[in-house]
Amino acid sequence: MEHTAKAATMDSEVAKFDALAHEFWDPRGAFHPLHVLNPVRLAYVAEHCDLSQRRILDIGCGGGLLTEALARHGAHVTGIDLAPAMVEVARLHAHESQLQIDYQVCSAEQFVPISRAPFDVITCMELIEHVPSPAQLLQAAAQLLRPGGHLFISTINRNLRSFLLAIVGAEYVLKLIPRGTHEYARLLRPAELANLARAQQLALQNLSGLEYNPFSRSARLSDDVGVNYLAHFTNDAAAA
Repeated sequence: MEHTAKAATMDSEVAKFDALAHEFWDPRGAFHPLHVLNPVRLAYVAEHCDLSQRRILDIGCGGGLLTEALARHGAHVTGIDLAPAMVEVARLHAHESQLQIDYQVCSAEQFVPISRAPFDVITCMELIEHVPSPAQLLQAAAQLLRPGGHLFISTINRNLRSFLLAIVGAEYVLKLIPRGTHEYARLLRPAELANLARAQQLALQNLSGLEYNPFSRSARLSDDVGVNYLAHFTNDAAAA
């Protein structure tokens, strides 16, 4: 029953994003906050590791916004997502942009047995709060990451402030993103994320806030992790 419930939950999340796939690359559409956040996310990743000629896996790639940005930095990128319409949009846009990106319709867990080699860098942005088991996602990421490799996660904190700003404010008041995008109970506090990662021998290296200003439509890194935050982990499996 538990497996069935998790599958149903994931199917619901996939359907939610698949229905909006046609708007993904519209900077004024349903995903316009991601278009503002993406340069900041990319800069954070590039600040903490070299991207050129690295094998990078983008888990939960959606329509390929970050995936393409990583490829433009000279990385060899693979993008995976469970939403078929999103992956199709990503493939078409990469073709139009003349970028060589390997896109697959699968979850991180499904990708583990078919991956040919471990990755130097894994990015997982705005996904972990949507999966039924963050622990399983982190386990798969650790298996796909080479020893000493880098994992980057962006997500939303769980507290009253994040509920008011990221859910009530963003979804219902300002209508920055579609209603129902986030469920409060699924959000992870930084300490919870760090504990789950530590169980997979993933060591937290940095934690930074990711602030989005809906009025100026701008974003920046900060020391405030109270709402959106970015986390950088390294795979310490070799040291075990």
